[in-house]
Amino acid sequence: MSHYFHTPDQAGPTREVTATVWGHDLSFTTAGGVFSGSRLDLGTSVLLRTFEPPTGGHLLDLGCGFGPIAVALAVAGPAVTVDAVDVNELAVTLTQANAERAGVGDRVRAGTPDHVPPDRTYDQIWSNPPIRIGKQALHALLFAWLPRLAPGGVARLVVSKNLGGDSLQRWLIEQGHPTERVASAKGFRVLEVSPRSA
Repeated sequence: MSHYFHTPDQAGPTREVTATVWGHDLSFTTAGGVFSGSRLDLGTSVLLRTFEPPTGGHLLDLGCGFGPIAVALAVAGPAVTVDAVDVNELAVTLTQANAERAGVGDRVRAGTPDHVPPDRTYDQIWSNPPIRIGKQALHALLFAWLPRLAPGGVARLVVSKNLGGDSLQRWLIEQGHPTERVASAKGFRVLEVSPRSA
C-alpha cells in the first residue's frame, strides 16, 4: 500500500507514459510513489475501452493516480468537468500537471478528498478503486462517495476478478445499489452502479 500516501517531495524518478484513449494520443508524467507509476495499468485500460466517453456532465475520478482517467474524460468530452480525487498528494500534483499539459487544466480539478465540498454531486463516477486497502476500507470509501451520485447518475468501476470483483458486485447490490456487470476482460470485471432507490 506504499503508493497511497506519498507527498510530492517523496517522488521517485519521473517517467513518461503514453496512451491512446478514445482516439486521442495522450502523454503523462508519472513517478514512483503513485499507483501504476510506470505505465497505464491494465484495469484502467479495460475500463476506458468498455465505454464511449461522455460528452458533458460533472464527473468524479475516484483514486485518480497520475490522472489518466480524468484527463482522458476531459479531452474527449468538451463539456465535461472532472474532480480528480486521491489521498496521495503526489498523485494529485501529477494529475493537475498532466491535465494542464493536455490543455484541460481548467476543467480538471485535482485534490485530496477534504478539498471537495460536501454537497457536491456527480453525473458519473469513474474508478479503478484501491482494492488493496482492504475490504473494510474499500467499503467505507464507496459508502462515502456513491451517495454523491446525482439522480440518474452512474458509477463505473473496474475490479480484478481475483481481488473480489464478483463479491464487490454482490455487496453493492446488498447495500441497495443496483449493480450490473457490463464487461469482463483480461481478468477484470467492469461494473455499473446506480444510486440507491429512493
